[in-house]
Amino acid sequence: MGTWDVGPFDNDTAADWCDALDAATTATREGIIRHALARTIDTTGRLDASVSEEAVAAAALVAAQCPGGEPADHGHGPEQPLPDLTGLRTFAFQALNRVMTEPSELMTLWATSDGEPWQETINQLRATLQPQPPEDQLS
Repeated sequence: MGTWDVGPFDNDTAADWCDALDAATTATREGIIRHALARTIDTTGRLDASVSEEAVAAAALVAAQCPGGEPADHGHGPEQPLPDLTGLRTFAFQALNRVMTEPSELMTLWATSDGEPWQETINQLRATLQPQPPEDQLS
């Protein structure tokens, strides 16, 4: 089936990754999410679409636990409970920034089709994950 919509879980790679996350033990789920984000951030050359799709799904799970975050898609996202992921907020933000930086196969694929709705999805996630200044700097 490939990709059927612009959401973080609307592709085969993300759906399969979520299935593997559900099959993992509770204690290892955060590590799986962290690994998907780190693998993306650490890629200096061409970033494969499948790596990006997993990172987008992982970032969406983190964003879902942040203020203003959209709930994860229960149709294709993970079904098992997740630990507190809010400590990965900055990491998830960095991963999405890497997905949107050349050379990124996923970004290029969406650019060759009607990629504006997909870019809006990524930008909404980034807005939710945007690191917040410490409260003492807000005044």
